Amino acid sequence: MKMKLATWVTAAMMAASPVMADLVFPSMSYRTGPFAAGGIPFADGYADYFTLLNQRDGGIGGVKVNVPECETGYNTEKGVECYESLKPLNPLVLQPLSTGITYQIIPKSIVDDIPVHTMGYGRTSAKNGGVFSHTFNYPANYWDGASGVVNYLLEINNGDISGKKLALVYHNSAYGKEPIRTLEALAEKHGFELTTLAVDHPGQEQKSQWLQIRRERPDYVTMWGWGVMNQVAIQEAANIRFPMENFIGVWWAGAQHDVLPAGDAANGYKAITFHAVGKDYPVFDDIQKYVVDAGLAAGSGDQIGTVLYNRGVYAAMLAAEAAKDAQAANGVEEITSGMMRDAMEKLSITEERMAALGMPNFGPAFDVSCENHGGNGLVGVAQWDASAQEWNLVSDFKQSDQDLISPLVKEDSMAFAAESGIEPRC
Repeated sequence: MKMKLATWVTAAMMAASPVMADLVFPSMSYRTGPFAAGGIPFADGYADYFTLLNQRDGGIGGVKVNVPECETGYNTEKGVECYESLKPLNPLVLQPLSTGITYQIIPKSIVDDIPVHTMGYGRTSAKNGGVFSHTFNYPANYWDGASGVVNYLLEINNGDISGKKLALVYHNSAYGKEPIRTLEALAEKHGFELTTLAVDHPGQEQKSQWLQIRRERPDYVTMWGWGVMNQVAIQEAANIRFPMENFIGVWWAGAQHDVLPAGDAANGYKAITFHAVGKDYPVFDDIQKYVVDAGLAAGSGDQIGTVLYNRGVYAAMLAAEAAKDAQAANGVEEITSGMMRDAMEKLSITEERMAALGMPNFGPAFDVSCENHGGNGLVGVAQWDASAQEWNLVSDFKQSDQDLISPLVKEDSMAFAAESGIEPRC
């Protein structure tokens, strides 16, 4: 199987360009399987941004980019096979797009000197770069997200949510359980009552959970869901007439395909986010011109401005900017994955830099360091307008509670270091 994957990936690279590219940014995609509705637009955005750089700029630093795609189906075993098959192609950075795959390849990436970017997913404590030398999760992680939900509740309640009831509906997996510890600590700090309701995969059966919500009448519901679970939860919330404006999903439960099936009933639903929504950015005009209109789009070209397409573009932009920094720092165009890792660890994304890229205010400014591989942890909130069929930011990016989160990151990462015999670097 590994030989077949390696052959397929290499063939894909050859088909993409008559000359083997010097800069390789693989796409570990999932265009098939139960989560394809989310995987397809992300993969399209990721590929289209690099195509834009090739067509408009001649690549990065004058070197063309190639984006070999390896299909994981959001399956951990297939993801590890993809990793092994992509490794001989000298990838500059890998984005596994799965918490399960991330956990499996963290040790491999250290040995192979290949940086891994897990933007808004994966192992939260990888923020501690002193322990996780090759894993980066900027600009925000799940614990930032949990704090972002609570920050928003504080914002709309004049800073006081003591006595309020918050229910967490979560995918019954390591991913879904990620925010629990943080929410428990935040509940103790702010005096709200937390109820947790697990939903077994794939999440199509949730009637008992929503009957409990109807019975206990929490003030707010937050959700750590994925795939069909999100669609079912939103419909079930509508069925019991839960106020949709009091229902807030994580950023993997806040895309178009999550809300459209419920129609008008989804109006007012909210989701936290670490990047902007919509397509009113110059970069998308360039993608339309140089990529879509030129017949070079990875997909049909109709996903520009959707949440997960935007996220794919954002991930590609951050990778490309780190590559530019690596070229500049080393005085060479053909950089290595080790150079890329070093540049990612020093990455500084300012508003001026984003504006110059045609992405003004697309995401919060952040800095990365040896000690901090997770960025600044700023989280915003978007709301769904069913009549216009669009997401709108209703709360700016705000700082998560680092006084509470940082000790949790340190505790978990140092436990991993002790188990793995890792001596922290910084």
